[in-house]
Amino acid sequence: MKVAPPLLLPLLRSDRQARLLTALLLSPEREFTLTELASETEVSLSTATREVQRAEAAGVVRTRRVGPARLARADTEGVLYEPLSRLLLVAFGPAMVVGQETGGLPGIESVWLYGSWAARYAGLPGPSPVDLDVLVVGSTDRDLAYAAADRIERRIGRPVHLTFRTGHEWAAPEGDPFLAEVIKRPRLCVLGLSPQLDADP
Repeated sequence: MKVAPPLLLPLLRSDRQARLLTALLLSPEREFTLTELASETEVSLSTATREVQRAEAAGVVRTRRVGPARLARADTEGVLYEPLSRLLLVAFGPAMVVGQETGGLPGIESVWLYGSWAARYAGLPGPSPVDLDVLVVGSTDRDLAYAAADRIERRIGRPVHLTFRTGHEWAAPEGDPFLAEVIKRPRLCVLGLSPQLDADP
């Protein structure tokens, strides 16, 4: 069966390859066992092993053995590391970056990605996203939130649009056309998790 390329970066062969490379290259300080890598990226061990072998042959990953375990990490000295990690950051990194930059803000209950990026991430066809739509749920200081959005923009190179709702509004979205639209379309929770709504589309 032919595997479709990921819509966020169709240059790559498959979504599985994208998840594996993103995990490795966007956490260059971390060394994964292949079992950990397979588990965290939700692929089979055989797929993880095969993709790591290909990435090592391309010079973007290096491995070593410790006893029976094979460990893999980004090869930050390879000439392809910097440009490829930048591509992965822009295409697949928003969830990680938004979670990192909003994680320390007081009063936040959850943060969601929605809109075109979330739709492409979920595998729905459409134009490549040019910006990032972020829903902040809670009662955080908006100046701090906008400062976080500025940092996200600098890191991923995309405009970031923030929308705010209180926890009460998120828990009872009836009568809010915006929330009704968000709820019925793909969305991804990147910080916290609301028990009222599932993060799956």
